[in-house]
Amino acid sequence: MASFLICHGAWSAGWAWKKLRPILRDAGHEIFTPSYTGLGERAHLVHPMIDLDTHIQDVLGVIECEDLRELILVGHSYGGMVATGVADRVPGRIRHLVYVDAFVPGDGQSLNDLTGREPAAPLDGWLVPSNPPPPDTASADLAWIGPRRRQQPARCFSQKLRLSGEAPPFPRSYIHCTRKPGGDSFARFAERFRDDPAWRFHALDASHSPNITAPDALAALLLPLA
Repeated sequence: MASFLICHGAWSAGWAWKKLRPILRDAGHEIFTPSYTGLGERAHLVHPMIDLDTHIQDVLGVIECEDLRELILVGHSYGGMVATGVADRVPGRIRHLVYVDAFVPGDGQSLNDLTGREPAAPLDGWLVPSNPPPPDTASADLAWIGPRRRQQPARCFSQKLRLSGEAPPFPRSYIHCTRKPGGDSFARFAERFRDDPAWRFHALDASHSPNITAPDALAALLLPLA
């Protein structure tokens, strides 16, 4: 039995991984899908000072309180920022680090640094509105995710991640979602890791949130890691 721990994407929460939970559990594994402070069922805790470190601490708290070890740590999209910080702080607890169409920061980089732009913020100046869902998202899924997505504090995107600089002692995988009719913010990571012998690389014929649009295909790539 393996333990999967999900670091979800921006504006989302643990609920967005609802489709993947039974697939992994039916295969005999545990899956933890904590929601970050200010999002999902914790949206009532939102405030302007929430930042990337807050979300890293959210996940570290789950690892500590559940005493999780030999983790398969999965970061999706913005969750790649969170997962990188978590893995850097507790490397001895990680079996494998998986990025699913995710940002892979280096020391001193913020998400805004990686995108080369700051996301548009509304008039209140600290809550960033969500990006639209992929165009192939089914109407039933749009009805499910629409009311549950939340604006996210801007400091999550602007805070620079600080890393120890030590080489990760665990293997890493990158899953690149290829079904994107417009721009692809993650193509640069695919190019970087596709032929890197230190990484396992997979191209997935799915849009940016396969946990919603292609959970079986995503599970097929995650389960062999267990």
